[in-house]
Amino acid sequence: MKILLITIGKTDEAYLEEGIARYVKRIRFYLPFELKTIPDPKNRKTLSIEQQKKAEADLILATINNSDELVLLDENGPNPDSRAFSGWLDKKILAGGKRIVFAIGGPYGFSEEVYARAQSKLSLSKMTFSHQMVRLIFLEQLYRALTISKGEPYHHD
Repeated sequence: MKILLITIGKTDEAYLEEGIARYVKRIRFYLPFELKTIPDPKNRKTLSIEQQKKAEADLILATINNSDELVLLDENGPNPDSRAFSGWLDKKILAGGKRIVFAIGGPYGFSEEVYARAQSKLSLSKMTFSHQMVRLIFLEQLYRALTISKGEPYHHD
């Protein structure tokens, strides 16, 4: 099982980049993992919100394969605790699909086209975080889920 995380736009803050790089390295110890950053749409500031979401959707959908399972990080998805997320991920890995693709949208979320393509949604919190900060938060939770699966002491109940 491979995991791909798609993000929109570069990460601006060095402290976030450092944390992201640290967790990407840790995750790759457990399974094949790729972080793909799609550039912001051209002329983003001149686009309406809907045009911006459509441009991002075209880039996201061009990145994924028909056989990929697409999971959107979205505030309206289920909000599992770390153990439940680990269990969900274990089931996906055991099912033997080719690749799970997690996607973090831009500042305005996803277009209806991306929602229609997705198999599921996942919420990290009822609180709102910047789409750049969500990258680090999600990677930490993915790493935590993998360590829970292996019975390692990173997670404490």
